[in-house]
Amino acid sequence: MIDQQTPLRGGAPRLPVRPRTGRFLVLAVVFVCAACGLVYELELVALASYLIGDSVTQASVVLSVMVFAMGIGSLLAKRLRTRAAVGFGLLEAALALVGGSSALILYASFAWLGESRYALVGFSLAIGILIGAEIPLLMTLIQRVDRQDAGGAVADLFAADYVGALVGGLAFPFLLLPMMGQLTGALFTGAVNAAAGLALVLWVFRRDLNPRSRLLLVVVNGVVIALLATASVLVDDFERAARRAVYGDEVRVAVRTGLQEIVLTGRGSGALDLYLDGRLRVSSRDEYRFHEALVHPAMKGAHRRVLILGGGDGLAAREVLRYPDVASVVVIELDPAVTRLARTDPALSRLNGRAFEDPRVTTVAADAFTWLRTSRDRFDVVVSDLPDPEITASTKLYSAEFYGLVAGALEPDGRLVVHAGPPSSRPTTFWTVEASVRAGGLATRPYGVGGRLIGFAAGPDRVAGSAEAPWDRGFVLAARKPVGNLGLDPGAPALRTLGERELTAGLSAVEKVRQRGVPPSTLVHPRY
Repeated sequence: MIDQQTPLRGGAPRLPVRPRTGRFLVLAVVFVCAACGLVYELELVALASYLIGDSVTQASVVLSVMVFAMGIGSLLAKRLRTRAAVGFGLLEAALALVGGSSALILYASFAWLGESRYALVGFSLAIGILIGAEIPLLMTLIQRVDRQDAGGAVADLFAADYVGALVGGLAFPFLLLPMMGQLTGALFTGAVNAAAGLALVLWVFRRDLNPRSRLLLVVVNGVVIALLATASVLVDDFERAARRAVYGDEVRVAVRTGLQEIVLTGRGSGALDLYLDGRLRVSSRDEYRFHEALVHPAMKGAHRRVLILGGGDGLAAREVLRYPDVASVVVIELDPAVTRLARTDPALSRLNGRAFEDPRVTTVAADAFTWLRTSRDRFDVVVSDLPDPEITASTKLYSAEFYGLVAGALEPDGRLVVHAGPPSSRPTTFWTVEASVRAGGLATRPYGVGGRLIGFAAGPDRVAGSAEAPWDRGFVLAARKPVGNLGLDPGAPALRTLGERELTAGLSAVEKVRQRGVPPSTLVHPRY
C-alpha cells in the first residue's frame, strides 16, 4: 500500500535524481541489504555449528526463528511508513550493529559463559525482525521515486533481493570466510550495510529529511560504523582473550583451516591437549588407554596391511607400528593440517612416536567415504578413528553404506574396528553404530573399556574437565566372517592398561546395556 501521507510525484518534494535513477539506486541498495542479510544468517549457522555442534539442528533453529521474526518485522514496519526515509536509515543502522556484532557476542558468550544457545536464538530473532522490516519501507520508497503498479514494484524488489541473497550466499564461504574469518567478516558486512542505507537516504531522499533527522541519521550511522571499525581493529586481541578463556593460558598452536579450528595446548612437561572445533580430542594424560583399546583387539590375526580412517594425530598409527610385521599403513585424514601438525609439532610428534616419519606410513588428504568408493586396495585391518557420530559432519561415516564400502576394502579374513561412543551414557548411539556395521554386511563383536577418558569426552563445547568426561568408551569389532573370541594377538606388544581380563570385562559391560531391535543409520535416514 502506498503511504497516503507521502504524495507521489508532484505532491512530494522533488527528488534530486531522475525517477529511473532513483529507482535503480533503491534496487541497488535492496541488492546490498539482501546480501548482507544472508551473510548474517549464514554466519549464525556456521558459528553455531562450530560452537554448539549438530549443524542440522542449528540451521533449523536459525532459519525457522529468523523467518518467523521477519513476519513480525514486516508488521512492525507499518508504523514507520509515514517517515519511510528516516525509518529506513535508522533500521539499517540497527541491523548493521546487531548483525555485525552478532558473531563477536556469540563467541564471547561461548568463551566466558560456556553457553551460546540463548544468544543464538536472540540474534536470530532480532536480525529476522530487522530484515523483515526492510521490504515494506523499501516498497514505500521505490513508489516514492517512480510510481508504478504494486505488482511491478514487488517483482522488482524481490528480484533484486533474491539476486543479492545469491551474491551474499556465495561471498560468505568463498570470499569473507577465507579472507577475513567469521568475526571480521561479520563486522565488515555490518559496516557495508550501514553505509549503503545511509548513502541511499542522504542522496536520494535528502529533501524528505529535516535538518534534525539528517543529523540524527549521520550521527547514528557514524557511531555504528565507528564501533564496527574499532571492533575489527581489536578483533585479534579479542580472539586471543577468548581463546585463553576456552583453552587456558597454555595455547601453543591455534590455526583455522578451511575445515576446522585446530588448537594445541600444553607447554613444558604439562599435559598436551588437542582440540578440533572447540572439542577436546586428545589428552596426553590418558589417550593411550583409548588407542590401545581401539587398535590392538583388531590386530589379532593377519595385519600386514592396515588402513586408518581419520587418526591424523598419528596416535592410532603409533599403536599399529608397534607390530614389527606390519608392512604398510595408510592414513586417510580429511584435513592435511592435522597430519602436518602431528608431524612437525615437537610435543605432538613425540606423543605419537614420530609415526609419520616411519617409511611404512602413507598419508592421504581425502574424505574417507569418497576415497573408499574409488580405491581398489584391500587391507587386513581397518581402524575407524573418526569423530563422534553425533557430530553432523561425521554422520555419513557411521552409516550402513559407509560400512558396506569398508567391507569391500577388507581381505576375506580382514577386520574392522570402530569407536562408537560411551555405551553407558549413550547406549542408543552405541547400538545404532553396531546395527549400522551389521547392515553393512559385517559380523560384529561389541566391547568397551572402563575408566575416565578425559581426552575423549563427548558432547558439545569445551568438554575437557573430568566432571563431564565419560566413564567408559565403546567399540565395535567386525569382520566379513564371524569374529570369534575377543583377544590380543600372540605377538602383541606389552600394553599399559589393556589385557585379556579387561577385554572380557568390557565385553560383559556392553552386553548389560544392549538394546535390541535398534535400526541402522543410513544416508537417507540418519539416526544419530
